[in-house]
Amino acid sequence: MEKIDETDLKILRILQEDSKRTTKEIAVILNLTASPVYERIKRLEKQKFIQKYVAIIDKKKLNISITAICMVSLRYHNEGFIDKFEKQIKELKEVQECYHMGGKVDFFLKINLESLDNYHEFVRSKLSKIENIGVLESSFVLKEIISNTAYCI
Repeated sequence: MEKIDETDLKILRILQEDSKRTTKEIAVILNLTASPVYERIKRLEKQKFIQKYVAIIDKKKLNISITAICMVSLRYHNEGFIDKFEKQIKELKEVQECYHMGGKVDFFLKINLESLDNYHEFVRSKLSKIENIGVLESSFVLKEIISNTAYCI
């Protein structure tokens, strides 16, 4: 693994908080010149510490009010069935996050939609079409307490 120092970590913390900060702004915060900060950021990108830059959108402004957590258990667990499930789930744009789990549940899905009717239609017309699902259990978020994209580094 590539080595990073405390200055690199500070840059990563700043960019996690606000990726639109300019190199010059970051340099001022760190009491450095812009050139070495620019080089460090480019190196962090090249080494894939920084994978991409995104905009985090307020889902309420888009009227996406339902967040469903789906716990999926598969009927069959050999490699081919798991690979096929993963491929099929990646094709569903409604699935924001998917985790392969250890324990009672095989997969954990986070799905954001406009309404319960939309969720019902999603399960009926898309999710239920995936052949190997044995058990599907849904829970719905009542209130978001913490939603953070930054890692504690």
